[in-house]
Formats: sequence, C-alpha cells, structure tokens
Amino acid sequence: MTQRRSLPVPEGLDGLRLDAAISRLFGLSRTSAADLVQAGAATLDGNTTMKSERVTAGAVLEVELPDPDRSTLPVPTVVDGLTVLYEDDDVLVVDKPVGVAAHPSPGWEGPTVIGGLAAAGHRVSTSGAEERQGVVHRLDVGTSGCMVVAKSERAYTVLKDAFRERTVDKRYHALVQGHPDPMSGTVDAPIDRHPTSAYKFAVVAGGRDSVTHYETIEAFRHATLLDIHLETGRTHQIRVHMTALKHPCVGDVTYGADPTLSKKLGLERQWLHAVKLGFAHPDDGRWVEFVSPYAPDLQRALDRVAAWG
Repeated sequence: MTQRRSLPVPEGLDGLRLDAAISRLFGLSRTSAADLVQAGAATLDGNTTMKSERVTAGAVLEVELPDPDRSTLPVPTVVDGLTVLYEDDDVLVVDKPVGVAAHPSPGWEGPTVIGGLAAAGHRVSTSGAEERQGVVHRLDVGTSGCMVVAKSERAYTVLKDAFRERTVDKRYHALVQGHPDPMSGTVDAPIDRHPTSAYKFAVVAGGRDSVTHYETIEAFRHATLLDIHLETGRTHQIRVHMTALKHPCVGDVTYGADPTLSKKLGLERQWLHAVKLGFAHPDDGRWVEFVSPYAPDLQRALDRVAAWG
C-alpha cells in the first residue's frame, strides 16, 4: 500500500537537487528519495523528472510513499509533565520530562513528545517522516529539558539547517563522577554504534565526528557539575564522551556509572539535563533562548551530593 503526499518547496530548499529536496521534506534517506524519482513515484509540479533536477521555491513536490508501520505512528496521549515553554506560528519549545521519547520508534511503547502535543491540540509541521513530523532534534528518553519542535514547514527547513550547520546553542548540565582533569576542556572523538552492544554507542575510529566542550560549574567531594556545549548532536554523545574521560554521568549505569552511588542518590537515570536552547528564529532571524530548571529528581540528587561536601 502507498500514500500520496505533496508539499510546496520552501525557500530554504530553493536550488537543491530533486532527490535532496525530497529527502529533506519527507524524512527519507537520499538513496530512498533517488529510488522514488527513478521509479516515477515523485513529481515536480506534476511532471516526472531526473533526480538531479534543481527545484525552485513554491514548486509542488508530490511523492508516493509506502504506508508506514502503523505501530510506529504517533498516538495522541496526555503526557504528564510535558510543559510548553513557548509557542508561536512557527515553533514550539517544550520542557521534556524524563521517560518520554521525542517520537515513536520500533520497540518503544511509552509516551512521546509528538503524541503529547497532539493530545493537547498543538499543530506541528507535516515535514519529515510521518512518525516524527516536526521533530528537528531529539533528547534521549532518560534526558530531560529544552526541546524545539517545528510547527510550520518553513521552520522545519530552517531549523534542520541550523542544527546541521551547528548554529544552534545547545547547553546541558551534567553531574559526573569524580573530577575531570583538566576541569574544562574539549572532547573531540568520533562516535558510532558500540561494537558489541546493540543499544549503546562508543568512541570508534572512523565514526561520525563528535565534539563536546565542557566547563566545571562546581566540584564536590564525589562528583562534578559540568556545563556542556555541543557542537555536534550524536546519539548519546555526552554520555559516551564523559565515559571516554572516565567520568560517566552519575546514575548512567549503562555507561559504567557506579550503581551504588546512583542508589544512594535515588537516581534511576543519568544526571543530564538540557538546560538551555538558543537559535535564530526561523521567521525573522532574531536570536531566542529558552531555559529549563532541573527536574525534581536531579535537584534532589544534586542537593545530596552538595551536602556531602
């Protein structure tokens, strides 16, 4: 079974190759987009053409897509603790609670940001794969904090470009075990899937370039609170890089954190929070920033660490 979808080419994609524009607008791989064009399942203003054809803003792209796996589509579900920090015609900025995925995926049966927004009556962009429409970046299920979702097609394109070009300011706070030496620095180490664990990532030669900057906010007896700035946005990047420094995030037993310390602090996840997100607004380019206070479980754990000295 297939479904037909059509979208106008936004200004931000003007001049791109047809296969690249389809990839960006409909959330497909470049290869899948090229295959659609080759099979005659994609048209530009009603005409079939070559994958190398350049698109122009305003032209209508229509593609015939295979029906998605219905089990991975967003289900409107009220999500406790999902707070909207800001909303206008182009963007939604949310404070994502722990235990919530950005969007549905195979094997995940819990709540999602997209499902929660749908349940609350919020409209999001139709760009991107159907199960993650409007999602321009993600936070791990076990990571809380600021996340932006595109509402307009223009915003989706502009924000995807901004994340790709690394012009978004992504700030995290992480409580890590021990005391990194030096106290401030940069981890520049490629990341790819873990060689032996299907659900983990690792520093791997030949992996995707990954850069993490960190600065010490405060050092305690058993842990250090870090301010972290990401240049790249790889899956589990902070967790992997902190583990590579031999200072995993407190509570992150998946990546080698001390389970005894996690238990003493009452943590059931990594101490990692997306505290601030800044970007040029897709409408007029003005710089906007949003902040999220620590989640209650993180604040309690930090207070206990501070009380130990």
